[in-house]
Amino acid sequence: MTSIFPDSITALPLADIPLDGATAFLSQAVSHQILFMEFADDVDLPEHAHSAQTGFVLQGRIDLVIDGQEFTFCKGDRYHIPAGVRHSGRVHAGYADITFYDEPSRYAVGKGPGPEAPRPARY
Repeated sequence: MTSIFPDSITALPLADIPLDGATAFLSQAVSHQILFMEFADDVDLPEHAHSAQTGFVLQGRIDLVIDGQEFTFCKGDRYHIPAGVRHSGRVHAGYADITFYDEPSRYAVGKGPGPEAPRPARY
């Protein structure tokens, strides 16, 4: 699959995301993470909760259930999931987004072609 992201993004470290068909390039900061994500396959997301998450949809479709409400987001949409709110969903093949996580350790640096990035200290 050819990435929609430019070389400056694909040179970032890969995030260790346990979802088949997902590729995520990790921009690590002291207080948060930004992931540039692409999905080659359909992926079901089991219900879970974590810190606040905001996504900006670049292409494709994602169906989310956020706090019991069903939503569909497509290219040009954005979504926000408040901290601690239970959510689940389905990512459709061809989906890509930029996702902000309001925590510095949501995902570890994965193994792959991207460079290893320093991990922030945990407090």
